[in-house]
Amino acid sequence: MLKKRVGAFICCAMLLMAIPCAEAVMPREIVPLDYDSLVTRQGQHHYLFACVDTWQGSAGNLGNTDGIILVTMDVRANRLIFTTFTREMLVMKPDGGIGRMTYLAKNYGPDALARVIGTHFGVKVSKYIIFSMDNVQQIIDVMGGVYITVTDAEAAYLNRYRISRTSTTPSMDRGGTYLFSGHAAVIYMRIRKVGNDGDSGRTRRMRTVMATLAHKFSDITLSQSMDILGSVSENLVITNMTMMDFVDALGYAMQLRGVTPEGLQMPPDGAMEPIVYAGMQTRQVDFIKSREVLHAFLDTMSFEVMDD
Repeated sequence: MLKKRVGAFICCAMLLMAIPCAEAVMPREIVPLDYDSLVTRQGQHHYLFACVDTWQGSAGNLGNTDGIILVTMDVRANRLIFTTFTREMLVMKPDGGIGRMTYLAKNYGPDALARVIGTHFGVKVSKYIIFSMDNVQQIIDVMGGVYITVTDAEAAYLNRYRISRTSTTPSMDRGGTYLFSGHAAVIYMRIRKVGNDGDSGRTRRMRTVMATLAHKFSDITLSQSMDILGSVSENLVITNMTMMDFVDALGYAMQLRGVTPEGLQMPPDGAMEPIVYAGMQTRQVDFIKSREVLHAFLDTMSFEVMDD
């Protein structure tokens, strides 16, 4: 009897050893670029916006950055570009280890987040603003809310789980176009459980809100833009931008009034795949392909504009 139990134990142990351990799965090698070698294209100005996953943010205790978007104002080619980044992707951390993008600012600071995006995607990012969800809510309210077109599934989800009946105008009952308050817009941008696109759906909704707000203010006056700038400067967790940087950004934005915003997801669908690493559901990325796609997109028209 004892021999049978010992034999069964040995068999079970051998079977367990034969099953690959999820935490032992190693992603492909990640080779970042040298940050100092990155070159900014003429006329392009990049600003990294990131939103932490808490309503009240603290510079000394940042949460996970669930929303990451690069705003590119290209005054040479007359383009306004919103590039969103998947929070789940694996990147090389400042300490040389591998981890998810969403933890970078929390564990290493916002400068590290900007630098990692630069070295992994080949775009030199130096200016950043970190917001809390309440910050974003307040800014959108100052802008008078945002019109968003939702599907029946999105409307049902929002009504069932997240927002009050008075947070849209008119009160939302089904798919359609509604004026969203800041709170409702934040909740909309965080949706990732409607449809089958998960975090890609979340980043798409972020681009939708940003593009819609840009379109809403396509004929913005200097006075209105100063009010919005004041709201942004008062509603943030941490930034490395000086007041002169804000003024410069406002000037670029005024030059691009009326421009149709463009959007891009990074990494592109064909350059990332699901992987379980260190017990986490995450994404393995082909950064070489991602850089090729991003550079081609940023270069579109930029080098077709003739110098005077």
